[in-house]
Amino acid sequence: MTDHVHVHASHPDTIKRLKRAEGHLRGIIAMIEAGRPCLDVAQQLHAVEKAVGQAKRTLIQDHLDHCLEDAVGALPRAQRQSIDEFKEITKYL
Repeated sequence: MTDHVHVHASHPDTIKRLKRAEGHLRGIIAMIEAGRPCLDVAQQLHAVEKAVGQAKRTLIQDHLDHCLEDAVGALPRAQRQSIDEFKEITKYL
């Protein structure tokens, strides 16, 4: 892990998403403890899983958009194709 700080514009939104998912997860634990039907619990787990997955994708894409650009620097359009394709394919993570 590096010592320098990475802060991007998407981080506050990602934090909000994860805090909502955290609260939702506590609710799911309460559902299980209360003996709620498995289908209800599974549906709620699916929603949390999707929220966390979206937060992960946003974080990775934002990192690539900013950090990769910083590492590579300005390139002529013809040399950017591989980088642009790499950034595009991460949307399918």
